Amino acid sequence: MYVSDLILDYIEHLEVEGGRSAHTAENYRLYLERFVEFTDNTDVSRITTEMIRKYRLWLNRYKNDHDDDLATITQSYHLIALRGFLGYLSKRGIDSLSPEKIELPKVSRRQVTFLHYDEIERLLETIKTDDEPGLRDRAIIELLFSSGLRVSELVNLNRDHINTIRREFMVRGKGKKDRPVFISEAASLHVNNYLTARQDSLPPLFLSYSKNNVITNTGDYRRLTARSVQRIINRYSHLAGITKQVSPHTMRHSFATDLLMNGADIRSVQVMLGHSSISTTQVYTHVTDEHLREIHEKFHSDTTE
Repeated sequence: MYVSDLILDYIEHLEVEGGRSAHTAENYRLYLERFVEFTDNTDVSRITTEMIRKYRLWLNRYKNDHDDDLATITQSYHLIALRGFLGYLSKRGIDSLSPEKIELPKVSRRQVTFLHYDEIERLLETIKTDDEPGLRDRAIIELLFSSGLRVSELVNLNRDHINTIRREFMVRGKGKKDRPVFISEAASLHVNNYLTARQDSLPPLFLSYSKNNVITNTGDYRRLTARSVQRIINRYSHLAGITKQVSPHTMRHSFATDLLMNGADIRSVQVMLGHSSISTTQVYTHVTDEHLREIHEKFHSDTTE
């Protein structure tokens, strides 16, 4: 059987049995189609370690339409998708290369960009809340920093999902896993201010005020998009004079870093971020190392004369 004959079955398996999102499944499909392109759609029984070696070299030299290379982490995603595909074939008893034969490239530890609390305050101070869009923008940034929500989770919220009285609610994150989300009094206040100002009865928690709204086949035509949230945050970070590259994920990083710097244990932060593995959360520990050094130097004086 050829690779292309089995890709759709694997993608459906990822969504239905693996609990992966449609977005993740689509990415896996694109990665595997690149393998089809490289092998000219080989029979799965003919996949060898030598073929994988040449595929890795091909990925390393690959150029997209803009003549850009594939980042090392993106090359790794291609191999993760292929290894998952081979594992699926093995479970179905289809003869092919063992997934254990594929070793993933070493990826350097990514750097985390986050905002200090005073930068968050500067960001918030630039938002004028004298109209609905301003009230919305203040509520969005307060909520992102207070909760650690992913931007995809934020834009999918409906009004009835969030409880501003108890200041906690459940959200469905990656892998369709539910987790509790807690928000600050400030975030609760600004979400309420925004909702009180609205005159509509539309379900989305955050609306777009663009004049170019296009009605979709779901009727969910005014829900704010993740790209719009990115633009909102970019705008206010520039107004605040913040030179860092600030994104919705920066707010999530800031949430996690703030918790750790104030004494939260890493496993609690893991749960609040919705990470399935503690190793994912540990990317934040090196951010707080310098903070610990500062504490040591401040409170542990040198007693030698």
